[in-house]
Parts: sequence; C-alpha cells; structure tokens
Amino acid sequence: MPTDIVVIGSGFGGLATAIRLQARGYRVRLLETRDQPGGRAYVYRQDGFTFDAGPTVITAPFLFDEIFEAAGRKTSDYIQFVPIDPFYRIEFHDGRSFEYNGDEAETERAVAAFSPNDLEGYRTMIRHARAIFEKGFVELSTKPFLSLTDMIKIVPDLLKLQSHRTVYEFAARYVQDPLLRRVFSFHPLLVGGNPFQTTSIYALIHYLERQWGVHYSMGGTGATVQALARLFTELGGALELNTPVRRIRVENGTATGVETAAGAFYPAHAVVSNADVANTYRKLIAPEHRPKYTDRRLDHMRYSMSLFVVYFGTRRQYPGIRHHTILLSDQYQELLDQIFNSKKLPIEFSIYLHRPTATDPSMAPPGCDCFYALVPVPNQLSGIDWNEQAIPFRDRVLAHLERTYLPGLLQNLATVRIFTPLDFEITLDSYRGAAFSFEPVFTQSAWFRPHNASEDVKRLYFAGAGTHPGAGVPGVLCSAKIAEDLICRDIPA
Repeated sequence: MPTDIVVIGSGFGGLATAIRLQARGYRVRLLETRDQPGGRAYVYRQDGFTFDAGPTVITAPFLFDEIFEAAGRKTSDYIQFVPIDPFYRIEFHDGRSFEYNGDEAETERAVAAFSPNDLEGYRTMIRHARAIFEKGFVELSTKPFLSLTDMIKIVPDLLKLQSHRTVYEFAARYVQDPLLRRVFSFHPLLVGGNPFQTTSIYALIHYLERQWGVHYSMGGTGATVQALARLFTELGGALELNTPVRRIRVENGTATGVETAAGAFYPAHAVVSNADVANTYRKLIAPEHRPKYTDRRLDHMRYSMSLFVVYFGTRRQYPGIRHHTILLSDQYQELLDQIFNSKKLPIEFSIYLHRPTATDPSMAPPGCDCFYALVPVPNQLSGIDWNEQAIPFRDRVLAHLERTYLPGLLQNLATVRIFTPLDFEITLDSYRGAAFSFEPVFTQSAWFRPHNASEDVKRLYFAGAGTHPGAGVPGVLCSAKIAEDLICRDIPA
C-alpha cells in the first residue's frame, strides 16, 4: 500500500518537498489555496506585462539541479538560468553608486575606486565571510536542529565566528567607509532581517552570491514554478489548486490527514506544511494539540518586517537601469529602526527596484519595460490602515522614482498594481503580514526556530521560510531537503 503524504502550499518549499518525496516512491498530494502554484512566487499578468510577485534573486542554482537530478531529469530541459552581471547596482542618496559581481578582481577594483583605504579590510572581511559560509551554509543549512544537544555541539563554532555580532557590526569591523558598510550589510533585508539586529551568520549571503552567482530564470520566476509543477505531475504527483486547507486532523498526537474548506478529507501518513508556520499552528491545529506553540507563545515571537510592492509597466524603456538596483536613502539605521522597532511608516524609504526586462524582454510588450519597486515597511503590528494609506504611499514611491531614477515615469505609466502588508496577511495568510515569517535574530535561528519536525504533533513537518534554516530561496530549498530526510527516516515509503 503506498505511503500517502499531503503537502500544504505550493511555494518553492512545498514544490521541492513534494517532488523529492514523489521521486522517492511516496504518493504525494499537493494542495494550493490559490489558482496558481508558487505561493510567494505567484505571477500577475496585466495589460501585456508579466510581474513576478517574488522572489526574484536566484542564488545557489545547484539546489534546483539537485531536485531535478533526484527525479532523474536535467534542469536545463525545464529551466534556463542566466547569470546577472552586475549582481546589484547600489545607488546612494548623494548620487554615488557601487556595483559588484562574482569576479573577485573586478569587485576589488570597485572597492579600491570607491574607498582606497578599505581594500585590505574588504579582503579580510571576505576571508571571514567564507569561514561563516563554510560553517553556516555548507555544513549546517541541511542539518535539522531537533534537540538542544544539536545546538550545543555548534556553540564553540558560533563563538569562534563571533555570531553574537550583527551583520552590520561584522561589516563595520573591516570596512570604514559608511556607504560601503551599507553595501556589505544590506543582505539580511533579503530574508527579512534588520542588519543591525541579525546575527552575523547571515554575512554568509554575500559569500554565497560570490560562490555561485546571482541568476535569473528566463520567463521569470514563474517559469521556474511552472517547471517544478510540471515535473511533479510528470512523476505522478497530484496537484490541486483552489483547495484551501481548513484543518490538520490530529489523533493521539499524530497528524493523520487534512480537511479542506470544501469538506474533503485526505488521509495521510504524514503532513508537510509549506504554509506560514505561525498560522499553521494557529489556524489548522486545535489548541489542545499544541502545548508548546500556543497562541500566547506565537504572539510573543518576533516577526519580520513587511513589504509594500508597486508593480508597474512603462510605455518606454529605461536602458540605464540594471536588473537589480538597491536605492538607499540618506537614513540607514534610523530608517530600519522605524520599520523594525518603532513600527512607523517611514517618511523616507529605501527601495529594491527590479527590472527583469533588462535581461528578458518577453516580460513586457515591445518597446516597454517591466518593474517592481519593493519598499520595506512595518508589519501589521504597526496599526497602519493600508486601505487608507496604500494609494498615497504608492504615489509617493512613484514620484520618488520619477524624481531620482526614472525621468518621465508618471506620463509613461502603462499599468500599475500594488501589494501591501494587508495583502501579505490576507492573500498569503502570513501572520501579522510578515513578509518573511519570523525575524532572523539569533534567538529565532537554528534550534530556536520552529523545527522542521513539529514539536507538538508527530508526523507533521515544515518546509519554507518559517522553519530552519530560514527565508530566501536557498534556505527554503534546504528546508525541503531536511523535510525529505526526516520523513524517509520516520516513515519509509
């Protein structure tokens, strides 16, 4: 009799887990609330433009290769990844800019040109970042931290790597120029962390980019989602869209299947949740079955910031704008403190500007450009009424872009849509509208983060941003590897 697995949610974590388990001989059913697979990697098509909701920074593409290899396939038969050069262009408030890529000599020349006195410090920083990368990513990213003993074993290494420092403190220790410090410390924002609060373990992101590059999937991130969904169904997996889950059934402390909103029950030998971890516990599991992850405990955990995203297409092109641009305001620490701690809607803002048509013209009609502007904002604990604030804030973002980087933007707008923290809360069912689940501080990392195997319910597993190792495409794909290993250990196919 086949071993049945139900996976809730078809984000990258859910798709990767479902494929891995289906390839191992399990019978997998993947349930998705929305009308397309992808989760946060949803695709919007509007007025001839294609907008990837996110994520749009693809690093460590070998993790996708592993998924296809597990199924006896080749990634290149399904997805075309192309390298992005430069990785990012960072624009500063004073008109200066900085670009870097994976070429060591070229990046060193850029550092030397920007701040000659920081070249040796940068080289030293990279050596230390590599040590963090070797420990934090290569060794630990696919290791489940299911017991305190697992954590205690790595404490000496964490002390040696000075993980008590923040990412910004790590960068500032080696680099003196205040703007370069920002360049080499902004990466935690890509996974929901404040560089002034996130453990320096996340300094590994910069080295990870350097090791394997930053890539783009031709056709957009949505093309990667469709390729994974196709692979899953080719293997015999069942993908059901428009199928929200109402409850995980628990009997004698063990998950036995899921009930859908339409009233169907799917029995299972194990359940994997790729949905928001906090809301999986809060909404899908009855309180009597979760003595550890109570509502009270979940309320007291720290959640990442949210995002305000403006997707827009233009009737003209902006060939000078790179694929990935980081627009940093004059304020840095002050702005992040407003977003993460005081939870106020900032007067100024920094923006990640994504222009996929720099690489892939198919994302827009001929002669047009496709963009999104992603602005970090407080999560829903802020009390901001986004029904009231969304349009004014959108207009501020567009006006700022026209004034500083995209001349003539407003008169050349062809289409616009927005996604607010309220949408993260309602459409994506993310607790408190957090864009990246739990904030990646030390006390919510590794063993301190919700485990890949539930601590409350047997045979319930997690894959995605809210479990170990954390947010970002590499972290999510690694969580799928962990979930696969745990299920194969606990419940042989």
